[in-house]
Amino acid sequence: MKHILIKDAEIITMNKQNDIIYGDLYIVGNRIAEIGKNLTPKKIDKVIDAKNHTIVPGFVHTHIHLCQTLFRGQADDLELLEWLKKKIWPLEAAHDEESLYYSALLGIGELIQSGTTTIVDMETVHHTESAFQAISTSGIRALTGKVMMDKKGDDMPKALQETTSHSIKESVDLLEKWHNSHNERIRYAFSPRFVLSCTEDLLKEVSRLSASYQVHVHTHASENQEEIRLVEEETGMRNIMYLDHLGLANERLILAHCVWLNEQEKNIIKERGIKVSHCPGSNLKLASGIADIPNLLEQGVFLSLGADGAPCNNNLDMFNEMRLAATIHKPSYGPTAMNAKHVLEMATIGGAKAVGLEHEIGSLEVGKKADLAMLNLYQLHTFPSYGVDPISRVVYSATRGDVEMTMIDGEVVMENRQLKTIDEQIVLKEANRSIDRLLKRMPLLAF
Repeated sequence: MKHILIKDAEIITMNKQNDIIYGDLYIVGNRIAEIGKNLTPKKIDKVIDAKNHTIVPGFVHTHIHLCQTLFRGQADDLELLEWLKKKIWPLEAAHDEESLYYSALLGIGELIQSGTTTIVDMETVHHTESAFQAISTSGIRALTGKVMMDKKGDDMPKALQETTSHSIKESVDLLEKWHNSHNERIRYAFSPRFVLSCTEDLLKEVSRLSASYQVHVHTHASENQEEIRLVEEETGMRNIMYLDHLGLANERLILAHCVWLNEQEKNIIKERGIKVSHCPGSNLKLASGIADIPNLLEQGVFLSLGADGAPCNNNLDMFNEMRLAATIHKPSYGPTAMNAKHVLEMATIGGAKAVGLEHEIGSLEVGKKADLAMLNLYQLHTFPSYGVDPISRVVYSATRGDVEMTMIDGEVVMENRQLKTIDEQIVLKEANRSIDRLLKRMPLLAF
């Protein structure tokens, strides 16, 4: 069991009192044992000098597609459905075990370098085991699952068209192998892609299995107006009403996007305790729209932040998402609509609540898991510091390049900007080899 002392830091706790402590943080094993000034624990294996540095809870990205990291730059300037049909689905269909593994590692390395310690990830139809292997070796905390797509369509590659029974069986097999593994760092979530790619039978069975296993469901909803029109045409209901009708609308449901909601849908989300992952960068790039987050915040909806996938963003940087979330609503709602504190809450404790781990992560408190990031804000672009709210500096001024150390479950996974669990040069080399292979394979796929 390691004993680590982080000395002389500015500690933004994100606890209920919003305490900012100037002092030390002592970690025993994978948990925070003490926070205070001039700590002198009897046993210390490692001392981290944090003078002129800021410690924040590790960021929690609640909507990511690690399988898509290789596709960065391959699907620019398209709207959602065209983006899926012309680029993303064919590329996902071309994946093999090796390409998916390196796609996941590429994304995880980027996430760790920008201070992210927990993700909610949705994979593709096949080779999900490779993503779990990458997650396990990298040390990141993850709620993840194989994507489920059992609805047939002429615009979908045959390689992504699975039967309902196979989709369910493979999902359950992965759940039983990986859920709560690696000291509970890895957990499973059923991941139906969205209503348009899933049959009603599949979604009903996911609802039943989620209740039976008491695991989360992670899906997309109400991202794009054409998507909503097609859902209404097929089901006679809007997205949220349909999910509610199937029994999926509950506290275990994590919905990405929710850009276009009517008042009835907002009420269902609030009353059922559904968690909403706001993805401003993706919503802007795909021209999907701007989710009414200030209104949802005012209603008390559980809100968090996600980057979505690399080909619709094109990065996985929580600092970008925080700045966008804080600024895009100000022209419509006024300068105080989304203040820095609300946004940092969404990126930390809000994400922890989304994955049901608010008692373990999301804030820096004695007894919680040691998931954190150390920022060097002693920089030209973050000064002057005197008289400035530390949370404001993190949300409005800091960048991912300011993250010098990331710790997950008490393990230092990046130090001095160097990844400890991922060989960066190998991943860069294999990422290019892999996307070259996929692009050559893609035209050969049958639709």
